[in-house]
Amino acid sequence: MPSLKEVRNRINSVRSTQQITKAMKMVAAAKLRRAQDAIIQMRPYSQRLQGILTNIMATVEEQSANAFSESRTVQNVLIVCITSDRGLCGSFNTNVIKACSALMNGKYAAQHKAGRVTVLAVGRKGRDFFKRRNVPLVEDFTELFGKLSFDQVRLAAEFAMEGFLSKKYDAVELVYNEFKNVATQIVRTVPYLPLQPADDRPVVAESSTDFIYEPDKESIVAELLPKTLKIQFYKALLESNASEHGARMTAMDKATENAGELLKELRLIYNRSRQAAITKEILEIVGGAEALANG
Repeated sequence: MPSLKEVRNRINSVRSTQQITKAMKMVAAAKLRRAQDAIIQMRPYSQRLQGILTNIMATVEEQSANAFSESRTVQNVLIVCITSDRGLCGSFNTNVIKACSALMNGKYAAQHKAGRVTVLAVGRKGRDFFKRRNVPLVEDFTELFGKLSFDQVRLAAEFAMEGFLSKKYDAVELVYNEFKNVATQIVRTVPYLPLQPADDRPVVAESSTDFIYEPDKESIVAELLPKTLKIQFYKALLESNASEHGARMTAMDKATENAGELLKELRLIYNRSRQAAITKEILEIVGGAEALANG
């Protein structure tokens, strides 16, 4: 049985840890509110913009001629792995990294074996993981979540888009956590480029919608496509940012509860050890008194 001093030191240590996890939970809750508001405001805009573009593209002739829709034999792949810069958020980063690894070893197994799969890591956790495993990495975008803004994210989106247009990459995939609620984050693997056919998306009939195109449909599509792709990239980071704070809040709440349970056990052990020490002292006193009486 551990000594009273050892148990007392451990109780103080667990109590300090509990205070830290409780503070981290409160900080994550405050950040989550702002991140949740940002993604809730972004979703309708992103969906509406995508819907307008889909309706216009459905009426544009020679749609397949668009550079972002060019489908070619996949030889080089870019996987955008969106993780966090910091840990202590449960399985948030692990789930994304697993999804990226599954994508490499499944859909793009042949390209990965040939060393033609490259990772664009948004977040230090993903970068460190793939760096240790000698997976090819490109531009470092690990500081985006410090001051998350469209201007910062636009650079990463443009890097992926330019890589596809220059035929450096034949396919670009986004892997990130989608925010559902505080306790639930859903890992999404989304084909980013080339643009997927919109056959399964609802298209507003041209006869029921009166659009005035200026200068023309093709020019509008050429202007909207890059903006839509950047918005889609930005939306993925907003989803991941909200998911990270939700996961950290849940993890810290659970850690605080576990610390409370551990404190109960340690206090019980401390009381038992203290009672055993007192009993031992009483027995020694009684034994000494009997020895003196018999002497």
